[in-house]
Amino acid sequence: MIRFENVSVTYADAPAPALRNVELTVPEGELMLLVGPSGVGKSTLLGAVAGLVPHFTGGVLRGRVTVGGRDTRDHKPRELADLVGTVGQDPLAHFVTDTVEDELAYGMESLGLAPEVMRRRVEETLDLLGLAELRDRPIATLSGGQRQRVAIGSVLTPHPRVLVLDEPTSALDPAAAEEVLAVLQRLVHDLGTTVLMAEHRLERVVQYADRVALLRAPGEPVLTGPPAEVMAVSPVHPPVVGLARLAGWEPPPLTVRDARRRAAPLRDRLAGRAPAPVALPAAAVPVPAVDAGGTAREGRFGALLSRLRPDRRNGPAESEPGPTESVSGAGAGGGAGADVVSARGLAVRHGRVEALRGVDLTVRPGETVALMGRNGAGKSTLLGALTGMVTPAAGRVLVGGLVPHRTPPRQLVRRVGLVPQEPRDLLFAATVGAECAAADADAGAAPGSCRELVTRLLPGVPDEAHPRDLSEGQRLALALALVLTGRPPLLLLDEPTRGLDYAAKARLVEVLRGLAAEGHAIVLATHDVELAAELAHRVVILADGEVVADGPTPEVVVSSPAFAPQVAKVLAPGPWLTVAQVEAAL
Repeated sequence: MIRFENVSVTYADAPAPALRNVELTVPEGELMLLVGPSGVGKSTLLGAVAGLVPHFTGGVLRGRVTVGGRDTRDHKPRELADLVGTVGQDPLAHFVTDTVEDELAYGMESLGLAPEVMRRRVEETLDLLGLAELRDRPIATLSGGQRQRVAIGSVLTPHPRVLVLDEPTSALDPAAAEEVLAVLQRLVHDLGTTVLMAEHRLERVVQYADRVALLRAPGEPVLTGPPAEVMAVSPVHPPVVGLARLAGWEPPPLTVRDARRRAAPLRDRLAGRAPAPVALPAAAVPVPAVDAGGTAREGRFGALLSRLRPDRRNGPAESEPGPTESVSGAGAGGGAGADVVSARGLAVRHGRVEALRGVDLTVRPGETVALMGRNGAGKSTLLGALTGMVTPAAGRVLVGGLVPHRTPPRQLVRRVGLVPQEPRDLLFAATVGAECAAADADAGAAPGSCRELVTRLLPGVPDEAHPRDLSEGQRLALALALVLTGRPPLLLLDEPTRGLDYAAKARLVEVLRGLAAEGHAIVLATHDVELAAELAHRVVILADGEVVADGPTPEVVVSSPAFAPQVAKVLAPGPWLTVAQVEAAL
């Protein structure tokens, strides 16, 4: 169904091809999983299947790509629309209508399908993806994960013979991801749909694949084969495969169930042992904010705040402390143990929707807190309240002793930094080098500080590259570096591992652990249970705008089937969360 014959792709002004001499065949009715490190060319390969490369992206394509017998050099994306359905890494770039139901119908309208067929397929897709309650909602009001499900649904309704999916579960909570993957498996098994999918969260998807294609450095042959065979040698692999390599299981199991069947000897070896407790740094004290007279400027995040703040008034409400007042026991001016974040009875409304209600949250210096919960639970809203982009309807929230929504952005950025779900919101310059230079100047940091962070997070991102030409993972690494350069006392991250492979995620964990050890407080909203297990001191689970669990990471995630990492499920009832913990114990 899909065939690559000696395909190379070179973008304009790029120093090297994004793909080189690729040979790949995907049979009809097969789900092939595309894996490889960030920036190795997975998105380019997927774009070539849909005709987006080179017709939309530009550049030069050599060789031949055929889909259902059609040569993509001779057929533009609109001429492949009846055959290929595509969902990219950015759902927002996919939408053309305003509401969920209209978006699901749009592709079928473009193909001229009969109204009765369109109505039936819309209803089927709403039920398949759990979107029925959202059918009349404006897309602009949806969470990131809800948008991703709508984007997937919009390409399912025309019933294409080929589905091309780039990170389809990256913004989905674990339960929603399982539902989407089950739908894809049904399409493959029951309808013979061909699915080519790239995904970094292999713990979710590898067991669904018929075959895996491993992309390595440009020019090296694509390695294809059964999932277990490829995972046995792949540099990117899920935790269950890492555990198998540690225990000497061959071939490696791909599911928790298969691993548990082989784990009894390993559980016996670990009996009576326990992982080292993850504690707050002993000397954690609040990181001092930059002086009002210091060199820090408003910068990228401050500009984003100024653009998005619903209330730009600077004066305090009568019942709230003024923006320059510090509150006893909270704030950057307090002593060791003072709370960097203090929220009490926090409530937020979006029109008729009560996004948060009665939320209590404290975060201490040096503490890393993971916010988890299903899509639409209120995680991003809570981060918005901590940055002043969301105005509370009730309750009180303080960050560094200041009321966020009543503090001028130029002053607030000395206390808090946010990496949003869409990293492009922070990127304005024409090159990576220019972005880094601006971040150094904004933060008053030594020249090269931001560039060093980019290299630590994701090596190989060139200075001369335009941010829009980067992969999603590379763009995220750049946005993270821009905010981290300012070293804010409170760092907020919204889905910080979208687009990052396991190696890049490990480097991110190392950087964030270093910041926490220095006293920076970190709050991250994530669906990545493996990240929470590696990094978080505490996990806070939200449901329908309320806190339903708040406690040390092992206590919260081990007791939750939805949010437990793979190692915890394999070695239950033991207290183990990560492969690194098991390795250290052995």
